[in-house]
Amino acid sequence: MISRKIETQLRNLSKMYPVVTITGPRQSGKTTLAKAVFPTYKYVSLENLDVREMAQKDPRGFLKLYSAPVILDEIQRVPELLSYIQTIVDETNIAGQYILTGSHQPLLGQSVAQSLAGRTGILKLLPLSMEELNNAGISLDRDEYLYNGFMPRLYDKGIDSRDLYRDYFSTYVEKDLRMILNIKNLSSFETFIKLLAGRVGQLINLSSLSNDVGVSSQTLQQWLSVLEASFIIFRLPCYYENFGKRLVKSQKLYFTEVGLVSWLLGINSYEQVARDPLLGGLFENMVVIEALKHQLNLGKLPELYFLRDSQGMEADLVYRANHNQLVPVEIKASATWNDDFCKNLIKMKKLSSKFTDGYVIYSGELSPEIDGVKFLNYKNTSSIFL
Repeated sequence: MISRKIETQLRNLSKMYPVVTITGPRQSGKTTLAKAVFPTYKYVSLENLDVREMAQKDPRGFLKLYSAPVILDEIQRVPELLSYIQTIVDETNIAGQYILTGSHQPLLGQSVAQSLAGRTGILKLLPLSMEELNNAGISLDRDEYLYNGFMPRLYDKGIDSRDLYRDYFSTYVEKDLRMILNIKNLSSFETFIKLLAGRVGQLINLSSLSNDVGVSSQTLQQWLSVLEASFIIFRLPCYYENFGKRLVKSQKLYFTEVGLVSWLLGINSYEQVARDPLLGGLFENMVVIEALKHQLNLGKLPELYFLRDSQGMEADLVYRANHNQLVPVEIKASATWNDDFCKNLIKMKKLSSKFTDGYVIYSGELSPEIDGVKFLNYKNTSSIFL
């Protein structure tokens, strides 16, 4: 198992709360993490049909059989268990009794809010970060990262990435999606996801997508919410503040797993990545999600944004640092630095005292600094957010 950075937060929360809930996309390593951190706990998966039926028909008997301390995997399959867990932890008042995992935030989040408010710590685990891979002695080049992605099984089991994402997508559509949302036309939904893959790093335009898919904007908005809630996509908000110009108040779209994007785009080898017209979007997707992973692994609420005004000035990523300062970041797939990359970042610092010196994240190895803007290799993205 590759060591996960979020492990420290998991141990800390288990000492503070009777229940810890680990959410995140399928195959991001939630179960492996829970078992590794709590090897003496009982373990039961509610994906098992017989086990799930028992939990549904006799929840008290089930929780007596699988008494604490216990890891309950895919708890959203039997959300009614949470009310019984609440009763138990209120009576015992012991930290670290239950470790829950779940892949569907809408189902799990609603149930947890109703039954375990104030009784559970919550963590979100995304696929592996570059920092975690590097700590495990695994280092790839840019296009290999973009092609393979960061799913743990790729590195623990040596599975072919195309096979993994084909099965991953099939499982999501055929199993998870049917559980969350009653979609009558699955082919339209699949078309929608593939169109989204072609728009990574772009502003979300539901009207345009509606015309392409042949489905109403209201339905697409619902689909987007489901994709986000099940950790398939991530929507980066615009930073709202009046800096004297009209800001674009939309969201930018990214996938939590860039390898899935490459598969959806039909990229069949890492040699194809550099030639793909969406290289810039893929690279930006990877860097933004690396920033997101770093914040979540520290147990922080991510304060990540982008900024764009009507005059064309923009930053691909804006990070709210200590003392409410804003750190602007430009993201470029190029391996050669260019002082044009940092022009907007320099302007932003002059625009408002809230902006600090920014960064250009790119594929090159050199680290020049121009008017306070530092160039940084993408493998060092996490160092910005310390």
